Amino acid sequence: MLMTKNNSATLLEQLNKIVSEGRNPTTMDIDLLPTISILEKINQEDAGVADAVRKTIPHIAKAVDAIVPRLQEGGRLIYLGAGTSGRLGILDAVECRPTFSVSESVVIGIIAGGDGAIKNAIEGAEDDSAQGVADLKAIQFNHNDVLVALSASGRTPYAIAALEYANELGAVSVTVTCNPGSPMMDCAQIGICPVVGPECITGSTRMKSGTAQKLVLNMLSTASMIRLGKTYENLMVDVNATNQKLKARAIRIVMQATDCAEQEASEALTAANNHAKLAILMILTGLDAKRAEAILTENNGFLRQAVQAQS
Repeated sequence: MLMTKNNSATLLEQLNKIVSEGRNPTTMDIDLLPTISILEKINQEDAGVADAVRKTIPHIAKAVDAIVPRLQEGGRLIYLGAGTSGRLGILDAVECRPTFSVSESVVIGIIAGGDGAIKNAIEGAEDDSAQGVADLKAIQFNHNDVLVALSASGRTPYAIAALEYANELGAVSVTVTCNPGSPMMDCAQIGICPVVGPECITGSTRMKSGTAQKLVLNMLSTASMIRLGKTYENLMVDVNATNQKLKARAIRIVMQATDCAEQEASEALTAANNHAKLAILMILTGLDAKRAEAILTENNGFLRQAVQAQS
């Protein structure tokens, strides 16, 4: 019982020092307000999130510049966290697959408590340090990979243990947290810390902290994929048209990239086995599918370079 009290006192002391756990003075009356005023308060607080993220761009850039060469060499990008943070990592990992046609083994999301924790809170999962290491071992995490550990508080034992394990292996370790000076900031090689301040509802870090983490993850994955040649201009040309909506989008992307008519775009996509990037190169250069694919390979999948090589 004494141990429990000591642990509780220690945790309370830690929470008192965490920025995101503080009480927000601008929302002390939020329970008295009409609906529209509640929403205005939330919106006012959200308005500062993008600026907090903007201040961390040099650190985000450092992470991207570490991620890209690892992915080029066959490494993986691993997101890991508990609760909201873990779910956001899984969301970004899953969305990379249809958007940029990357294998499910390239960008992976791991959440404390396993897949069941995606929909349900798993009690105690975030405090299980050993499981943080075990979950990395389960996917054969190695020195070629990049770990991005997520936690609004920056003190999650599950994520800290995973960061320490990544460091031991010589992998790249990155953290995204909303609390400066936190243990995870000290542990990670690259720390990204958008300080969004206290939440509208005290401790509800799914709000501003979650939004900040989502923005950072968008930037990490999108910038990395751009650097890997997954776009042409600002078009996501590596989209893999696997359903009707994506097929329509692919046709539109080909039309936008080449200024061709719908029928020409559709015919090129059919010849290119529904790969928009290949169809674009075929139209812009007049090459057949086989030769266009070889040119793309010679240019490491960078469409702009492949087009320029044929001009």
